[in-house]
Amino acid sequence: MNLKQLHDYFKDSSGVVTDSRELTQDSFFISLKGENFDGNQFAKMALESGAKYALVDRPEIAKENNRLILVNDTTQTLQELAQYHRKSLKAKIIAITGSNGKTTTKELIKSVLSQKFKTQATKGNFNNHIGVPLTLLNFDENTDIGIVEMGANHQKEIDFLCQLAQPEIGLITNFGEAHLEGFGGLEGVIKGKCELYEYLSETKGIIILNTDDLIQKKWQFYSPHFTFGENTEAECHLEYLKRKSLPLTIRTEGKNIKSQLYGEYNYTNLGMAIALGKFFGLTFEQIKLGISCYKPNNNRSQIIQRGSNTIILDAYNANPTSMRASINSFENNRKKRGVVILGDMFELGKYTEEAHQKVLNQLISTDIDEILLLGIHFFGTNSQDSRVQLFKSDAEIRSYLIDHPFSESEILLKGSRGMSIEKLLKYL
Repeated sequence: MNLKQLHDYFKDSSGVVTDSRELTQDSFFISLKGENFDGNQFAKMALESGAKYALVDRPEIAKENNRLILVNDTTQTLQELAQYHRKSLKAKIIAITGSNGKTTTKELIKSVLSQKFKTQATKGNFNNHIGVPLTLLNFDENTDIGIVEMGANHQKEIDFLCQLAQPEIGLITNFGEAHLEGFGGLEGVIKGKCELYEYLSETKGIIILNTDDLIQKKWQFYSPHFTFGENTEAECHLEYLKRKSLPLTIRTEGKNIKSQLYGEYNYTNLGMAIALGKFFGLTFEQIKLGISCYKPNNNRSQIIQRGSNTIILDAYNANPTSMRASINSFENNRKKRGVVILGDMFELGKYTEEAHQKVLNQLISTDIDEILLLGIHFFGTNSQDSRVQLFKSDAEIRSYLIDHPFSESEILLKGSRGMSIEKLLKYL
């Protein structure tokens, strides 16, 4: 079956679904496979549950119903279908990658551009070889601007995602010590993320450059580009009002824009959204409304009041760079007794032991009152500081929190996604 025929089936459906638990009437079920599952097993059931078509790559299953469409490889076909669909769209595609802040930046940009355009974006953090195709297939003929988040843990991954999404505009949030195991170090991270800019340079796309980032400034030779930052030469000049007050506020065009975000590391995320608003011709009031109405609710830079305690929940993910930034911001802005609860960082490979010890050393150098560290990697660190408590298991830290309740404190919660550090909220 050729891609045009397959695309016609897709257009005749209510949309692509890959999880049989999320089926909708007349949907197009795609049977994906993984190490521990085979979606082919649910294809027939999907049709019985309301799916109009189902894509499979096992011939013996395809024989059971003429609405079961046989292909060689369902994952590859999903990607090819998304690429074909992308070519049919009139939407401008914005690609976002970077080590930290991708999802927050994506949501901010969506909030701003939605004030003027029909804007759609990656749901959650569906930013890999499966998530990007699903995102593209969610865009339709009514979409003015599509925002595609791109994640990667090794080189050439961003390039591959660019070939699928074919963005006209792109930006990199930052370069940090994330996925060091796959990238082979920070230089590998920089090279991998810059695959987005390489793609745009080859296709004459537009790069949105942060002129405060020395690595990104090296791309100013490339045209076309649009610059933003505190640098007075930036096309979108911003002033980050760094003061001990929440939430974060940015000044541009001589006027302030107040957000609902915590953490100085979010200044550039906000700056990118403001820059995109200006690039697309939004008024100051439209940009201000888009920024001010965005409130994080996804374990990213959330501020939660629990009795006399203020909790900073930044627990969606973590790496050495984001850990340093969160600790610095917490220490610089807190007004009450400070408590830090951190979980292990993952995917660091040979850098694991060193990275966790550096985080602990940074904490010890601050005036933070109590330091609670959870996970086997933090448990292996060394400290004689009485403020530090190390916990190997969830049960141990839960017991401690129950026996030692906090009051009149500001509490930072952060860790890698696999640690699910937000589960400790119920004990605070």
